[in-house]
Amino acid sequence: MSEQTLRVIPLGGLGEIGRNMMALEFGGEIVVIDAGVMFPEEDMPGIDFAIPDFTYLRENREKIQAVLITHGHEDHIGALPYLLAEFNVPVYSSRLTHGLITVKLRERKMLDEARLNVVEPHTSFRVGDSFRVEFFRVCHSIPDAMGIAITTPLGVVVHTGDFKIDHTPVDGNPTDFTTLSRIVGDGALLLCSDSTYAEVEGYTASEQVVGDALDRVIGDAPGRVMIATFASLISRIQQVINAAVRYDRKVAVVGRSMMNNVNMALNMGYLEAPEGTVVPLSAARQLPHEEVVIVATGSQGEPTSALVRVANGRHRDIEVVPGDTVVISASPIPGNETLVAKTIDNLLKQGADVRYSRISLVHVHGHAAREELKMMLSIAKPRYFVPIHGEYRHLVQHAAIASDMGMPGSRIFVLEDGDVLELDEASGDVVDTVRANYIYIDGNRLWDMDSAVLGERMRLSRNGVVTVAVTLSARTGLLLSEPSITSSGFIAWDDSNILSEKISKKVSSTLEDLDGESLDLEEVRSRLTKSVRDFIYGETRQRPTVLTVIEHI
Repeated sequence: MSEQTLRVIPLGGLGEIGRNMMALEFGGEIVVIDAGVMFPEEDMPGIDFAIPDFTYLRENREKIQAVLITHGHEDHIGALPYLLAEFNVPVYSSRLTHGLITVKLRERKMLDEARLNVVEPHTSFRVGDSFRVEFFRVCHSIPDAMGIAITTPLGVVVHTGDFKIDHTPVDGNPTDFTTLSRIVGDGALLLCSDSTYAEVEGYTASEQVVGDALDRVIGDAPGRVMIATFASLISRIQQVINAAVRYDRKVAVVGRSMMNNVNMALNMGYLEAPEGTVVPLSAARQLPHEEVVIVATGSQGEPTSALVRVANGRHRDIEVVPGDTVVISASPIPGNETLVAKTIDNLLKQGADVRYSRISLVHVHGHAAREELKMMLSIAKPRYFVPIHGEYRHLVQHAAIASDMGMPGSRIFVLEDGDVLELDEASGDVVDTVRANYIYIDGNRLWDMDSAVLGERMRLSRNGVVTVAVTLSARTGLLLSEPSITSSGFIAWDDSNILSEKISKKVSSTLEDLDGESLDLEEVRSRLTKSVRDFIYGETRQRPTVLTVIEHI
């Protein structure tokens, strides 16, 4: 690698929604932008979320100078605790993002060792010898969202983060194109720009539209109002509080992450509420329903969230009653559509009036549509362009926008996670790939894509499991009792006894055939498992997972 070459290495967020992370490398130094999670898809049973693979960073740990965070959504900060557990590097973010990161690290008892830094927009600072960094404001669905301009010896790299152009943002801070124009001057070296909404014509609606819709819902509701949204969607929570105050309602917050974030935002001044407006749920339960608004987690149908437990009738403090209005103020993340639909159905069955984005303007996206993406390209005037943040078709559509605006195809790079793009003043090329797999988080356990666990879970979910338990004489190797056959998720109860008897006989005959052979225990287990698996397929044309347990006495 030349000392005068910029390496751009996406480690997550390209070809997918979430798990955002990018490394920029110049002169033997690396800065990392964002460290997010991706919420589980249908082929990830039992998984809490996925994070980026840090293998490349481990291999180059001495080069890492800092982590720069664009904003406080989980798909940009959720993997930060896992990153900081391995790399004790400084983290730079805006004030609200810093507050959200602080809440997250405090929960994990990692705050004392973390090197967190608050950055104000328009404040330039150096990272290592190769990078000068300046944050600039962008509009998104959370306050204090930032784009990042990184000046290198080759030129300016602009990373937009998630953005849109909103002329009436809730926090009063529009996307700062004036500062961006000043920073890039005659043009950026590289633009990395949000592609999530690149398929959508026109402009994304303002957050003000949602505020007006929530105001109408809360004002017209005959009874209690429950609003589910992301715990980090601070601007949306402010809109709920504003409407609640207007209609003399109290606001109760439900869900641990929601409560932590609301308390933090109130303390930092990012949420404003007259004294006595935000009350504990225990106090809200004593009030008439027409005087209450509940803000809860569960907008993505997460099984353990407050709204889903309410929808399933399993929340210990909240039960749906006639007159309740439930608002799901978010759109389903790809892969969560079924969970969200089931939650809506369950709420409707219990008699709630449910409002959601398909039928009501209770949510708008925080991402730029095509005309806004064109404006970003026009202002940044990049020599090179890399569309980021989105599934592959979104990246391709964004690349087509740049091409339609006259940018040469040789300077547009549609990358995938792990691609290594090298740029210099004259040209750019993808020169290598690095490991950028999914790392799955299940409770306190981490698995990479090479783990067999996820595949086993998928097979179990499709085909079920049959367990064969036998007791053999340690001296003779003979069967001492009838084999025990149990199954789960494999065959209907009415048929199980007949099949179990057949499997038991097959086990006995297989063991008789093995009698007298000098086989160790693992060889017996292996042959027995194969025999039962082949027998079951012959009987049922199904392939359940077969588990064989052998006890020697």
